[in-house]
Amino acid sequence: MTYEFTVIGLYLFFGICFGFVTFPNRHLFSEGPEKPENSDQTSSLEGRVFWVLICTWLWPIMVLTGLNTAWVLAKRKKQAQKNSSSSNT
Repeated sequence: MTYEFTVIGLYLFFGICFGFVTFPNRHLFSEGPEKPENSDQTSSLEGRVFWVLICTWLWPIMVLTGLNTAWVLAKRKKQAQKNSSSSNT
């Protein structure tokens, strides 16, 4: 029984840590690579608590969406470098 509690506790602890670490870059997980200027701003505490609560339970999905966003951004950067080098030639 304590093994199950340990696994569940570690899952929730990792989710909380993931939420605190990724809060400044949360737009990469939901809104895309660009942070909209006109997005509805809540208080910093409310936004952080809400983000941590979401990440506590859904961190595996958030990791996958973050990896997808990183892949898309790397692909865009590579395409932009390719376009800039071809226009310089």
